[in-house]
Amino acid sequence: MMQLAQFLTASIERMGAGAITSVNGVGRCGIQFGQALVWAFRPPFRVRLLLKQLEFIGNKSLGVVILTGLFTGMVMTFQTYRALRDFSSESIVGGLVAVSMVRELGPVLSSLMVNARAGSAVAAEMGSMKVTEQIDALMALSVNPIQYLFTPRVLAGMIMLPLLTAIADLMGIVGGYMVGVRLLGVDPGIFFAKIIDFLKFGDIAQGSVKAVVFGAILTHIGAYKGFNATGGAEGVGRATTEAVVMSAVLILFSDYLITVFWQS
Repeated sequence: MMQLAQFLTASIERMGAGAITSVNGVGRCGIQFGQALVWAFRPPFRVRLLLKQLEFIGNKSLGVVILTGLFTGMVMTFQTYRALRDFSSESIVGGLVAVSMVRELGPVLSSLMVNARAGSAVAAEMGSMKVTEQIDALMALSVNPIQYLFTPRVLAGMIMLPLLTAIADLMGIVGGYMVGVRLLGVDPGIFFAKIIDFLKFGDIAQGSVKAVVFGAILTHIGAYKGFNATGGAEGVGRATTEAVVMSAVLILFSDYLITVFWQS
């Protein structure tokens, strides 16, 4: 009986310690995110660093985003057409695909792909700087690491993700046109007419807001995990993995929250 009580006590203590560590981590992450936004409006302004991150997150992610949007639109059109054909409503396939891409699939899939490419790179880079004491050197030179490392990356993510999402949406519609009109025989005039009828400004605004939030999440989580990496090369790899997984989960969770509050 005594051993059982000790086991239960130790288990509860471990659970409590884990919960406290998680809450502390959420608090530190939120504080650093707020500091990164505040430092965006305070000199010195790191314009060259921001441009470098815009090119890294945006331009270098363009190819994978184009392919993701194109094939997503093609698959969506083919699957939606098959479902609508049973109700003799295949003419609205263009509008449904456009709304689906703009509201959900465009921002979510673009963010997940950018997270896999750029978010992991941010975590690995920051982790390498941490374990090699480069961040300590910045502090010794009186350089604020939040402004120097976090702010350019977070701003670049918030700026570039809406643009990448818009490209993914466009490519999704192009892919839908290729399959719906060229392969399945939907009338092109009706295809584009249904897009105009179905797609509203609120849909575009919702997708853009999601993209901004997702961009902030994937860049900040990557920077945060790398900034707090410990344990040498193994710690950097662990921080990179945790950053990608946590960012993906938070992107999907925030997508649900934004969708629910937007519709309410």
